Amino acid sequence: MTNQTRLQALSAFLKSQRAKVLPQSVGLSTGIRRRTPGLRREEVAQLAGVSTTWYTWLEQGRDIKVSASVLDCVATALQLTVDERKYLFALALETGSGINLLDKELELPQISPSLRRILQELKFCPTLISDRRCRIVGWNQAASHVFLNFNEIPAEQRNMIRLLFVRKEFQRLAVNWEQFVKGYLSIFRAYYGQYVEDDWYDRFIAEMKEVHPEFNSLWEQSQVSSAPEVLLEFRHAKAGKMLFHLTSLQVQGSADLRCSIYTPAPDSTTELKLKQLMEA
Repeated sequence: MTNQTRLQALSAFLKSQRAKVLPQSVGLSTGIRRRTPGLRREEVAQLAGVSTTWYTWLEQGRDIKVSASVLDCVATALQLTVDERKYLFALALETGSGINLLDKELELPQISPSLRRILQELKFCPTLISDRRCRIVGWNQAASHVFLNFNEIPAEQRNMIRLLFVRKEFQRLAVNWEQFVKGYLSIFRAYYGQYVEDDWYDRFIAEMKEVHPEFNSLWEQSQVSSAPEVLLEFRHAKAGKMLFHLTSLQVQGSADLRCSIYTPAPDSTTELKLKQLMEA
């Protein structure tokens, strides 16, 4: 991303996080004149031990000098999680992966035979393998039965973020579609901060905002998580109600791959329904 885009992303993130902090959670009175949710800029500055002017400039996205120690104080004041801190530092200090991408690295990565074997062994756990751009590069039969037949989707269209907004099957499947989408967007934002050098993210986000207005409202909530663990309820057209726990694992290797495993919830009939669905 360009320097201006990076600073704009930093500004939007800080504003979003400031609005999420309840005054009473940091020992401040809500007051009768508090017109906006969350903390005021001067309150964040006070909690972080910096001047109001400096923090205002930081939140406005001005190109000012920042240090890791001061950013840590700001992160503490805003009650950021570990992943949110990483995102803040990546934007403010440009501490991404440091990788300069070549054209050949834009190609879809290939998954190893051992990883394919793991996919097969997770027979009754729908599993997806995706790259750092959320492009789906591997899946098992259970995933095809629960989600989509990914074999029928051209490789260049298998971006999970785009599919969530384009394919009506996903919107019908997830009972809480917004929660489902937010999980993937939080992962995508973590990648966005990690790979600040890759302009592809800015182009993709701009495209999604233009084509899908609902993407913009969800993206602006600025959630960040490298591995969200959530319980998802699906209403499958053939199997009915299904409950899955989502677990994300990073695959070690030259390619930055993620393994998303949907495990049938215990004390539910989900696994039985999935077996029947696959056998049919």
